[in-house]
Amino acid sequence: MSLSPSAPERCVSRESMEDYWSEMKNIEEERQERPEELMERASGDEAELEEAWLQEAGLSTLVTGTQSDGPAEALLSTLTRSQAAMVKKRLDNYTQTLRKRNRQPMRHVRDVFSTPDASSELTPPISPNGQIAPKQPQWNPPKVPPSCPADTNGSSSASETILLSFDVAYSEEARAHRKGRECQDCRRIRKDDRDLPRFQIMRPRQGVTLVSDLSSEDLKKIGYISLIELTTFYDFLGIEMKRSRVVRSKARDSGIFGVPLTTLLENDQKKYPGSRVPLVFKKLLSKLEQTGLQTEGILRVPGSASRVKHLRQELELKFYEDRFDWDQVRQNDAAGLLKMFIRELPCPLLTQQHLPAFTAAQSISSLKHQIQALHLLILLLPEANRDTLKALLEFLRKVVAYEEKNRMSLWNVSMIVAPNLFTFRGKNVKQEEMHGAVASAQLVRLLITHQDLLWTVPCFLISQVRKMNEAATGKKTPTSEKSKLRLLKRWNMDKERERGEVTDLRDGVIRVHAPLHAKVSMAIQLNAEMKARDIMARFDVENGRGSRGATRRQRQYLFEIGGNIGERCLDPEAHLLDVYRVNPHCQWVLKSRLT
Repeated sequence: MSLSPSAPERCVSRESMEDYWSEMKNIEEERQERPEELMERASGDEAELEEAWLQEAGLSTLVTGTQSDGPAEALLSTLTRSQAAMVKKRLDNYTQTLRKRNRQPMRHVRDVFSTPDASSELTPPISPNGQIAPKQPQWNPPKVPPSCPADTNGSSSASETILLSFDVAYSEEARAHRKGRECQDCRRIRKDDRDLPRFQIMRPRQGVTLVSDLSSEDLKKIGYISLIELTTFYDFLGIEMKRSRVVRSKARDSGIFGVPLTTLLENDQKKYPGSRVPLVFKKLLSKLEQTGLQTEGILRVPGSASRVKHLRQELELKFYEDRFDWDQVRQNDAAGLLKMFIRELPCPLLTQQHLPAFTAAQSISSLKHQIQALHLLILLLPEANRDTLKALLEFLRKVVAYEEKNRMSLWNVSMIVAPNLFTFRGKNVKQEEMHGAVASAQLVRLLITHQDLLWTVPCFLISQVRKMNEAATGKKTPTSEKSKLRLLKRWNMDKERERGEVTDLRDGVIRVHAPLHAKVSMAIQLNAEMKARDIMARFDVENGRGSRGATRRQRQYLFEIGGNIGERCLDPEAHLLDVYRVNPHCQWVLKSRLT
């Protein structure tokens, strides 16, 4: 694999490279003991791969031919021109492939993009300078300064801060590549750790949104749009989005190692409802944090192979019976078990379907574009994978923080973790894994360093979800007499409520509901500078949160619920008038957030 001119191998020490190959040797020895693979990849034909892409993008009705005003139509109505052009391209490729096999597609691309005005809007001709204003959802984002100011010598300085704006789709920023040009970000040169630029999010007035702030339904829609956006983004960068059809064999439904994350969580939640990361994984991390963070060579120095094998068997037999003795586990044993758990997942932590896209990000020359690609890929991961990866990266950051004690630099940690995360299954394993040792470690390095940024949701995706929800709501029609009566009753109730609060709405007054407080409701006049934390503070004062007993209660956050969003926990720094303007029909509720 040919790395970019900014290839990071200049700053990789010989020791770090030895760490990588030592880890690879350990993995190879373990594979020889377990020759059977739980999953292998099989290359599907082009039509099957395009069909899988359309289904994962929430556009399955384009494949089945179902005529409906469902999620697919609502989703298509929210896309930028570039995103819609990509969907048209994938659907057209699917249609043409079926025709080559003498099969008639259920819906032709013309049936989807049939309106003359819409077609011309979605796939307009490209101007000579490649500039096309994207179709903006609902409101016009504020103009922002260039996120990456020019550097006089073409390299990043130690004190440089690169601003990241979430207002515009990443694919629009990368549009310059479509004409074969390089954008400013691609001319940046990576140096050593200390010379890496610092990325700072331009805080939007509606507040920063974390992945955990949104409802599961809205996160699913974020995933649909993220896949379309990532494919468009890669297309502009000249990167092919390779996909492989995944052939699954029957996975274990009990035990610890080699069990799917979803199955582990289902078993854990029977005992501990609300668990988001497998209990055994959390326990291994906790053991390492308590005893191993200051241990020299932690993660690098392997434990005794026979001891690790014995402890694995003990965990399988005794963990869920609460009979496993954690005192017998040494730091290096815990590190070995942790890496073994990750490697033996029947589906890789980064998922089989998205692993090629993660790998493709290694060839992106711009550091900023690499982070944008990783950002979209994190949003594509299933919830169990994303939460488990988050727990792992938080732990790895702690390991690096103790570098002076444990002698584990960011590069050391990245070099050791990379071959465990980028685990390929099936044929050509060695060839694929050996292809980019330093490049895969560079991605792990970015994941560790910029993890706080990667678990946020860009404004442009939330804007599209809002518009998608509005489009879906506007097309819902009652299908029976009972549903018509229920809808009529709800309309009447809404009208009565609006009559009671009509003055509030006209004057920019919202009513905040706080069911867990002594004062359960409060009307609040909004102004341009009022933030969510001001509301939280006002309720604290009204309900005497200054007392010693009150401080023990779980902290309450302000949520916007309904309207054009399922549910969103508001950033305490969010300006409420801006949120009110984009979602005037939501309810405002003060409550605890799920962790």
